[in-house]
Amino acid sequence: MNPYILSTLLLSLGLGTTLTFASYNWLLAWMGLEINTLAIIPLMAHHHHPRAIEATTKYFLTQATAAATLIFAAITNAWLEGQWDISQMSHPLPNTIVIMALALKIGLAPLHSWLPEVLQGLNLTTALLLSTWQKLAPFALLLQIQPTSPYLMTILGLTSTLVGGWGGLNQTQLRKIMAYSSVAHLGWMVLVLQFSPSLTSLALISYLVMTTATFLMLNHNQATNINSLALSWAKTPALTCIAPLTLLSLGGLPPLTGFMPKWTIILELSNQGLATTATIAALSALLSLYFYLRVSYAITLTISTNTTMGTAPWRAKNTQTTLPLALASTMAICLLPLTPGIMALLSL
Repeated sequence: MNPYILSTLLLSLGLGTTLTFASYNWLLAWMGLEINTLAIIPLMAHHHHPRAIEATTKYFLTQATAAATLIFAAITNAWLEGQWDISQMSHPLPNTIVIMALALKIGLAPLHSWLPEVLQGLNLTTALLLSTWQKLAPFALLLQIQPTSPYLMTILGLTSTLVGGWGGLNQTQLRKIMAYSSVAHLGWMVLVLQFSPSLTSLALISYLVMTTATFLMLNHNQATNINSLALSWAKTPALTCIAPLTLLSLGGLPPLTGFMPKWTIILELSNQGLATTATIAALSALLSLYFYLRVSYAITLTISTNTTMGTAPWRAKNTQTTLPLALASTMAICLLPLTPGIMALLSL
């Protein structure tokens, strides 16, 4: 892709997200989401592969449906309440419609079925953008909405954690595994959204760091399925040691970074008298942990036959940039001791 076109598209992505962040009016927020969607469409389709075109079409139709539903809810709210403010949506009908539209945009279950299919058709770099940056603008809107029904967010969150766990069990494609991982993590964020927005922000930041580290690791190895990870020891021996820790951090095992949001969310749910909800969410994390362990096993304990082709990557000079991968991996593994400081920073 032409560097000028690429720069324009990336700047448009940033502009759309920033516009949604800064807006207090539903119309401006909707415009930001649309700029965001239209900017990433060419990035998804620029490989001209049939799978990429199919994934782009599915993504466009899904996002167009969500955007139309969102503007319909905003207009309905303006008709009922006489104002367009995001934080003042108090009528239950437009409030519920907006939450469902944003759930469709970010891929919350049961509106998640487009996400694995879309990610599977993209290259790993664009899949990373879709799994991280594209979640920010809809989440900024979700954080500003006060749900009129306390049960809607809980149902969406529990459904997402369970579907994200069950859906990834039988997957062998790494991008689909990361899609179901995204669904499960989003469920944790939504569960605690109405009780503590700062904890939701903590979970979102942790998810962004861990997902970035995982996608950069997969991209470094050029791996798209579990079997292809068996050669990672020959390509990147140091990364082979770090990758399982990053994946287990995604699963939420202590003493890794991923334990921090799950631990604090379970504490908050228990304090709110939702011990059953917290227990179900914690058990659903075991489902996700299973497929992270499968990938970790493929990286560390499965070694391909020691042929000339298998050892050739040792001799090839690696020219990929590793600084972002090193930073993201370190943060994905080592941030748990800083939990009190991070919590205090987010509570300001």
